[in-house]
Amino acid sequence: MTPAKNPLVAFGAGKVILLGEHSVVYGYPAIAGPLTIGVVARGMPSRSCVLDVPVTADAAQKRMMRKAFARAAKLVGEPKVKVTLEPQLPLSAGLGSSAALAVATSRVLLQAAGQAPTAKATARLAWEMEQEFHGTPSGVDHTTSAEEKLILYRRVQAPAGVTGRARELKSPRPVSVVVALAAARSPTKLTVGALRERQARWPERYKRLFGQVGRLVTDAAKAVEAGDLEGLGDAMNVNQGLLNALGLSSPALEDMVFRLRSLGALGAKFTGAGGDGGAVIGLFSEPEPVVARLTRDGVRCFASQLAGPRAQGDIP
Repeated sequence: MTPAKNPLVAFGAGKVILLGEHSVVYGYPAIAGPLTIGVVARGMPSRSCVLDVPVTADAAQKRMMRKAFARAAKLVGEPKVKVTLEPQLPLSAGLGSSAALAVATSRVLLQAAGQAPTAKATARLAWEMEQEFHGTPSGVDHTTSAEEKLILYRRVQAPAGVTGRARELKSPRPVSVVVALAAARSPTKLTVGALRERQARWPERYKRLFGQVGRLVTDAAKAVEAGDLEGLGDAMNVNQGLLNALGLSSPALEDMVFRLRSLGALGAKFTGAGGDGGAVIGLFSEPEPVVARLTRDGVRCFASQLAGPRAQGDIP
């Protein structure tokens, strides 16, 4: 295959899960939305198909990135392109950094191979990379990143393997969150694996908890579409309580949850795998003053609108 002729640029959005993390792995629904920051991938002509991994990644992360890249590149004929990455997201914080990387990289590989980087084609290729990163991911992260919409997502076991179904959720009101980082986080595989062990030991108990989360997600989806931010926030608060009951929270996460609520969040919970730390989200009608306050206090944070009408000039 001939080298890519022109520089290629692609973006993969980070994501937050508003409700339903962990239970989504077991077939229950989740609501997830794309962030305005993510990973930028750039492709330049090269004599081979190669990934230039970020210098900020550790040795284990570099090995995993190269392995995932090789898996995706092989599926599109290994176009002669050198892909470099510009991460805007903190790694391993529950913000879908690996999915954003997979989506941005897949879009460059598809373009370099002469294929259209549609959402469907991108998601299919990014799924291959995500399996290298996480083993048995739910699919919600890379689907949200590829679609770049607030979605109601459900994992489905099909004859051809695990797949997912996504439906866009539209809101008549802006759905905006403040994302705040709270301490370092354990690897996702450890957190997910520990929950899987507990679920296998007490299946009926955990099935009931997952079912309650699933019903909350259904309620929250209706709240989004009705523009009922108060109802959505309350569902987020209850979901946090269930995540705690599932053994997935920690003092660092709980402290940040209550800090956001004290600043006026309509709802607050951690997003992603949880564990020792990671990202906490708060639903706010006016997030900018909260970001300013937390930043002054030394908290790494930012705001992102996930759905709803945008002010003129805002970047979707």
